[in-house]
Amino acid sequence: MSKKYFGTDGIRGRVGEYPITPDFMLKLGWAAGMAFRKMGACKVLVGKDTRISGYMFESALEAGLTSAGADVMLLGPMPTPAIAYLTRTFQAQAGIVISASHNPHDDNGIKFFSGQGTKLPDDIELMIEELLDAPMTVVESSKIGKVSRINDASGRYIEFCKGSVPTGTSFSGLKIVVDCAHGATYKVAPSVFRELGADVVVLSAQPNGLNINHNCGSTHTEALQAAVLAEQADLGIAFDGDGDRVLMVDHTGTVVDGDELLFIIARDLHGRGKLQGGVVGTLMSNLGLELALADLDIPFVRANVGDRYVISELLERNWVIGGENSGHIVCFDHTTTGDAIIAALQVLMALKARNEGLAQSRQALRKCPQVLINVRFGGGVNPLEHAQVKQASERVTAAMAGRGRVLLRKSGTEPLVRVMVEGEDEAQVRGYAEELAKLVTEVSA
Repeated sequence: MSKKYFGTDGIRGRVGEYPITPDFMLKLGWAAGMAFRKMGACKVLVGKDTRISGYMFESALEAGLTSAGADVMLLGPMPTPAIAYLTRTFQAQAGIVISASHNPHDDNGIKFFSGQGTKLPDDIELMIEELLDAPMTVVESSKIGKVSRINDASGRYIEFCKGSVPTGTSFSGLKIVVDCAHGATYKVAPSVFRELGADVVVLSAQPNGLNINHNCGSTHTEALQAAVLAEQADLGIAFDGDGDRVLMVDHTGTVVDGDELLFIIARDLHGRGKLQGGVVGTLMSNLGLELALADLDIPFVRANVGDRYVISELLERNWVIGGENSGHIVCFDHTTTGDAIIAALQVLMALKARNEGLAQSRQALRKCPQVLINVRFGGGVNPLEHAQVKQASERVTAAMAGRGRVLLRKSGTEPLVRVMVEGEDEAQVRGYAEELAKLVTEVSA
């Protein structure tokens, strides 16, 4: 069955536009509570990032959940992976995150975690959708859920993150700049790195509800790059608004993307004999990552874009490391979902083990030129099904004669077509990408 509300990463959209409205969130809380209660006693954790609409939706979800008889534990602003972790440790039936991740403040959304800290199974999402179309009822007064707040949530998660590196690990002598995107990591991330001994300079950690991801964080690294140079830091770390993506900046001010970070972690695990199986990337992973891993005899497979597909592939193969070039990195040897702080710590551990700087460590991966152009489209017309677009894509693929790739795909969270071309010659790749993007724009008009 196709889903009406759930996309690849929960339910997301513009605040005030259906379904990102208070009345829908009330009904969603009720439907989720009813679905989870079918599995027995029901306790649900609710956390959020720092965007202003989170307070409104938190209240609506709380009312809906309790009306279905579910107990609610409020976490306040916390990174998405922290909610996955705390859902497990509190033995809750589910965790809910109110966040639109790397999107601006006027978007918001809902993500769910199972009691195991993983994405909700499809059958539970379908059950919730079915209940959303049913009349809303309220349990009898004596069975209405209770609400409490977890006051030490940040401390618990900080200790969990620190526990992902060996006891006694110290990053003393390492100077890092941390950009928190005015988002959910603004309290915990600086504490984690400081408590492990690093000299930490903090950027974008003054959330006001409206500045999340605004010219900062992993989607806008310019301020971080400048700060790394100005502070003469060893490296910089950029998180997104909800703390499940990470990019880095080396001491020269150069951005190090998710493919490169994934390679650094995988090479370290492989060298220590702790890489179980291979590495999962996505259709967007750079060809250079695949080639660099092949040089180390590390298997590599591509999943569809989206962390749920990376996670699904890892589970199916019983592998432990995977991720996306956007910085969504999953370390199954430490946690159950993409976790930016955990991933950053594994990179720092790999650098420490090799006694290398980030600039040196990334050099073993030579990325192929890759151009990505986002084209906005509207309505129900799918430009990827247009005959002209298909023909042009096939023609460009043939012209690169096996030395490059073309990938056209729709975003799972926004009305965008992502046009990606990858090959050996940057000028040629850019020309092909612009040609295809122009065609997609024309057929979408």
